[in-house]
Amino acid sequence: MKKEELDHVQKWHVIYTKSKWEKKVDGLLIKKGFESWCPVQKRERQWSDRKKIIEEPLFRSYVFVKVSKSAYTALLSTMGVVNFLYFEKKPAIIRDNEIEAIRKYLGLSNATIQVLDMANIPASTKVSINQGLFMGQKGEVVKSSKKTVYVQLESINMMMIVEFKVEEVSVR
Repeated sequence: MKKEELDHVQKWHVIYTKSKWEKKVDGLLIKKGFESWCPVQKRERQWSDRKKIIEEPLFRSYVFVKVSKSAYTALLSTMGVVNFLYFEKKPAIIRDNEIEAIRKYLGLSNATIQVLDMANIPASTKVSINQGLFMGQKGEVVKSSKKTVYVQLESINMMMIVEFKVEEVSVR
């Protein structure tokens, strides 16, 4: 492919938003014609007088957007967008299968994902997932117990915490 053609290839990126602007930015990007996704999960919140189910963004201050290099400027000019998330001095690119794995998992009725910043947790063992929705996925185990494995998504330097049975994970 020529450089001009590569500039028009759309890939999933992560953009950093103003604090608590994830859903607003997602809506603004969709209105501008971008393919945008702010993954949310339902949480029960307790107020002094009532309980309420709310939709909370899964990744605080992050929104996924499928965009080409040629559209970077239009994207960055959107109100609430701070910048791209960078990985190795380039805008982070998320693989389609990682986006689909998150979408599938969030589609399950009892799905809950906890997200932690990898900056404070050292990586250790590389693993492959052998069964379930994440079958074929590879990552690094940061911590494990009898049934919980912390798996790092390599492309965004974030970690999804998903419960696996010991037999579902094998060392690469």
